[in-house]
Amino acid sequence: MLQKLNPQNEQQNLNRTSAPTVIIGCGFGGMAMAIELKKNGMNDFIILERSSDIGGVWRDNSYPGAACDVVSRFYSFSFDRDREWSQAFAPQGEIWQYALEVVERFGIRQHVRFNAEVLSAVFEEKAGEWTVNLADGHKITTPVLISAVGLFNTANVPEVPGRDTFKGVSFHSSGWNHDYNLEGKTVGVIGNGASGVQFLPKIAPQVAKLNLFQRSPQYVMPKSIFPGGGEWDMWLQKQPGMRWLARLKVFLMFERFIWRRRWKPHLRLQGEAAFKRLLEAKVKDPELRRKLTPNYPMGCKRQLVSDVFYDAMVRPNVDVIDTPIERIVEDGIVTRDGMHRKLDAIIFGTGFKPTAFLTPMQICGLGGRDLNEAWRNGAEAYLGITVTGFPNFFMMYGPNTNAPSSIIFMLECQARYIVSGLKTMARKNARYMNVKADVQRVFNERAQELLSQTVPARADCFTYFKIANGKITTNWPGYATEYKWRTRAVRKRDFEFVSS
Repeated sequence: MLQKLNPQNEQQNLNRTSAPTVIIGCGFGGMAMAIELKKNGMNDFIILERSSDIGGVWRDNSYPGAACDVVSRFYSFSFDRDREWSQAFAPQGEIWQYALEVVERFGIRQHVRFNAEVLSAVFEEKAGEWTVNLADGHKITTPVLISAVGLFNTANVPEVPGRDTFKGVSFHSSGWNHDYNLEGKTVGVIGNGASGVQFLPKIAPQVAKLNLFQRSPQYVMPKSIFPGGGEWDMWLQKQPGMRWLARLKVFLMFERFIWRRRWKPHLRLQGEAAFKRLLEAKVKDPELRRKLTPNYPMGCKRQLVSDVFYDAMVRPNVDVIDTPIERIVEDGIVTRDGMHRKLDAIIFGTGFKPTAFLTPMQICGLGGRDLNEAWRNGAEAYLGITVTGFPNFFMMYGPNTNAPSSIIFMLECQARYIVSGLKTMARKNARYMNVKADVQRVFNERAQELLSQTVPARADCFTYFKIANGKITTNWPGYATEYKWRTRAVRKRDFEFVSS
């Protein structure tokens, strides 16, 4: 049976084998879901967290310079308007501390079972329940399973020939080796994406020599051009009675960005021209400037933010290498031109696998249908939350919900929608709800139609937003306002409700 809306006693024993609701992951998605459940009197749930603490990417990514590239006034829960942030774009440690505070304030930690990695989940139609299998051999049954594993939880470590032969120190940026002192070392960094743009300026002054092995250059723009980072914004954020306005202003500016991209595509050319002026001012050497100039349109990849990246690139101890890597050897890296660069350490700044949703979990729905098989041509879901054939399975930060603004805004929308679904099931005394196949198909066809008109859809655009067949599986195709409206409540006609 589905849980009652107002249970009298909150469950304390997390070693039990069943629960009315199970959430996988305790990053911001899991927290948003837990808060919304509690807000609606649904206090009986368990959160399965594979690590030893909460926080997700903000727990794991402690590399030097790690920070949010969305202004903190908006990269926080809507009910936290009065929080004082140290700066417009808060650093990793402050964001993680914020997450820890939220967990304590809302009594979430008592619901979390730590070091509980989920291997698989199987839906049993007769019982209307999911059986969740953990890596430690335990099983948990639940009628409602919610994935809040996020988009950036699987590190992308490229299969470079000879990678395991390197005898120096190597690590991915998401697992930074803080015990290794980079001072005076010769370091090779592979990748210059969002993480690299942040940690490269931090380590460049420390190392004797820094070799950046770059697959493709990025558009890196100063923080001042992004919503919420201006002087007036900072003034607003320092006024307790005006912080709601600071948040609203950031939201509306992000919506304006979407409007400009959709209706005024010529503004992209203006952005590219502004970038070239910046690069010419920062990088005087023409050969280095050539290496750092993207050969694809702005908007193809994630827009990167830094005020100091190009200052680091022009340092005399930094070398940008755009010749492809041929192999890694015992003492360094060999590129295709035969150059052998000896290295003390290799850092992989190669990001994550955001299109590999729910990896490596195996989710099996009606008739034993495997979700990976259902997604063989690219992940898709209705509103990024539900998938036909997988009843009572909900996702936070699912396919095509990558935010046009702040993902926390989207997560709050998703949590409200899921709770609306649970309430609807309870009113109908239903065993489970399953989104109709036609509803999911029509939604995704329209989403892909809209996305096909965007820059990332271009054939010359290689980005983590899409998979090999060209399907964009990460981004939301419209305004954040549209998403909030569409997820305000479950539409009963979109689902099949199966009673006991």
